[in-house]
Amino acid sequence: MKTTDFTLIGLGGVGGYFGYKLAGRYTADHTVNITFIAREKTYEIVKEQGLTLLSPETGDIKVRPHQIFKDPADSGHADVFIICVKEYDLEKICNQLKDKISNDTVILPLMNGVDIYERIRKIIKIGIVLPACVYVASHIKEKGVVEHKGSPGKIIVGKDPENKQFDPQTIVDLFKDAAIDIDYKEDSFPAIWSKYFFIASFGLVSARYNKSIGQVNEEPELHERALKIMQEIELIAFKKEISIPENIIEQTFQKAASFPYQTPTSLQLDVQSGKEHTELELFAGAIIAYGKALNIAVPETTAIYKEIREGLLV
Repeated sequence: MKTTDFTLIGLGGVGGYFGYKLAGRYTADHTVNITFIAREKTYEIVKEQGLTLLSPETGDIKVRPHQIFKDPADSGHADVFIICVKEYDLEKICNQLKDKISNDTVILPLMNGVDIYERIRKIIKIGIVLPACVYVASHIKEKGVVEHKGSPGKIIVGKDPENKQFDPQTIVDLFKDAAIDIDYKEDSFPAIWSKYFFIASFGLVSARYNKSIGQVNEEPELHERALKIMQEIELIAFKKEISIPENIIEQTFQKAASFPYQTPTSLQLDVQSGKEHTELELFAGAIIAYGKALNIAVPETTAIYKEIREGLLV
């Protein structure tokens, strides 16, 4: 039986959660080979001690991949590259991978953002890129330890628009066998954009004012700014012919109301803590770039992007 080689790049909240499940299922199984790529400190800990996932699903049992490397250049062949890095590392990773990609290599990015597929394709011209949307409430508790809370993580994956003949069902089945909730759709872009309505609008407004999801939802000025950002995203989605629900904005505010009132967003935490790298470009930068490319005015996003960059306070 042919072995399927998976290489998972990035052991943060997302990569640690799904990597743990894949390694836990397949390390003792020769049908699937699991390789991790992790930064130096995480690499050392996982290589020596294994990866820990603190979750209602797993307890604190450690798992190990078949191999672990510090750099994609050090790894060997992979049938499937699972990219779980922050968006600001995407181009670097793609440049490291492009010489390893053949026509039948699959790339599965488990990342936030609506422009991930296009950014990968600017660098990697061949192979199969499966657009995906991921939901998981997990984070790094310490190096080599990922903490997960709430519902099980979920992946929505679709076909590559440039390789519609490729059926990812075999890969989907391998994820399912690892007890991963994964949903295959012909077109995953509606799910990707629907998630983006929430993470971009609430991320930007919460980061600008250092206010929680509940406060952005309920305080009139903040609610209005989130609404205007969503309206700009909606214009872009329509122009790109993304099949989003007609009531997507109403759905997004309803989703926000389901979170505990004081829940912060990750962009808010990163901006307020002064992190050098944040997902500001992933949210505001992408909207502004699409606006220019499609000749759509995005004044609200442009304004809040500038305010966050200039570090304005309320």
